[in-house]
Amino acid sequence: MPFIPHTDDDVGKMLAEIGAESIEDLFDEIPGELRIKSLDRVPEAVSEMEIARLMQDRSRMDSGALNFIGAGAYEHHVPAAVWEIATRGEFYTAYTPYQAEASQGTLQLIYEYQTMMTGLTGMEVSNASLYDGASALAEACLMAVRANRAAKSRRILVAGALHPMYRQVAEVICAAQEIEFIDLPFCPEGGHSALQALDEYGGEDLTAVIVQQPNFFGVLEEVDAISDWARAQKALTIAVVNPTSLALLTPPGEWGAQGADIVCGEGQPLGIPLSSGGPYFGFLTTRQALVRQMPGRLVGRTVDLDGKRGFTLTLQAREQHIRRSKATSNICTNQGLMVTAATIYMSLLGAEGLARVAGMAHRRTTELCTVLCELPGVERVFNRPFFHEVVIRLDRPIAPLLDMLADQGVFGGLDLTASHPQLGNALLLCATETKSEADIVRYRDLLAEIIGQERAA
Repeated sequence: MPFIPHTDDDVGKMLAEIGAESIEDLFDEIPGELRIKSLDRVPEAVSEMEIARLMQDRSRMDSGALNFIGAGAYEHHVPAAVWEIATRGEFYTAYTPYQAEASQGTLQLIYEYQTMMTGLTGMEVSNASLYDGASALAEACLMAVRANRAAKSRRILVAGALHPMYRQVAEVICAAQEIEFIDLPFCPEGGHSALQALDEYGGEDLTAVIVQQPNFFGVLEEVDAISDWARAQKALTIAVVNPTSLALLTPPGEWGAQGADIVCGEGQPLGIPLSSGGPYFGFLTTRQALVRQMPGRLVGRTVDLDGKRGFTLTLQAREQHIRRSKATSNICTNQGLMVTAATIYMSLLGAEGLARVAGMAHRRTTELCTVLCELPGVERVFNRPFFHEVVIRLDRPIAPLLDMLADQGVFGGLDLTASHPQLGNALLLCATETKSEADIVRYRDLLAEIIGQERAA
């Protein structure tokens, strides 16, 4: 809240009403040895006017850069109406619909969100929602183990070009469940999963196969072949997708002969600003046959005794409603405000608007890659189609170059030398509909100047 409304007199009356002498009495159950005596690094309190000035100064330090970094969090234009509506009191303070009969507006919004997400992914059921894309993948893996009872090994194949942070989060969350992740190599020429690597596991006991589309490098995978191969092995297909790309690409529900089984990903591109890393939200959709193993909330539509339409939480197999050992999920936050914004965003853009956003993002990335690869010592790494991210290689270390670009107000991309050293001096670039031709020319000219200065030196 923008200010604290309670006066000392108000606080005294409330404490007297509950029989407490001070606010400290409310925390007397915390042992003294565990309580912090002072906060040495917290500065003295300042006035409202001074704190407003401080925050304005800080915000100016965090603005104005031209951003070409993607890697899972993307800078899209968010129409002003999205957060103008989402921050209305009816939505902004409505967190969790525990009393369903009193939360019809919130429940209807979640129901509409679920409907949009199933349409976007080509699946039959959607939850609402999870922390972020990485934890959504972890939940999808746990769900696959529960759902695929034909598999006994708890082994999951992971496409080599999966986002490395998603891979790490999934392993940490699933470690206690004794789930084994097996990494597949990616093709050094194309940047996609090497299909011949699947042959090594043909006929083995596998729970699932994870494939990302587009993958971490922005490259499009051969998802039809991977999905069909997984089904032939009686393994489930877990799809990790960028929701914006689905406005143009085949939805996971239509991959191969029968489609993917579980679809998850990061919902941030759907109307959520970058916000220095969050909060974002994860989404998860699946087939009707697997709905009872799906984590998170599910809102259903029904009718009351008078035949009037109503909405309710259904299949609530979460730890608030069931014994912890029986719960399908122990992550309790549903990121309801982010889902609200995403629902408004998708409603405003519609299918045609979302396709225009995706098409422009692809076009801008293609333009960026083309002009940069005309510079000496710059080349494209992979030869396969991409969406709105692409990897280039330079003839010099990436980190110093990015520092020099940042000094000029350009965030030049993500350095891949730590996560994928086999690619050499590789740089992951991203452009969205927010980038203009002038922005791309500015990047090209700055990079050309830096390269020229280094060659001259």
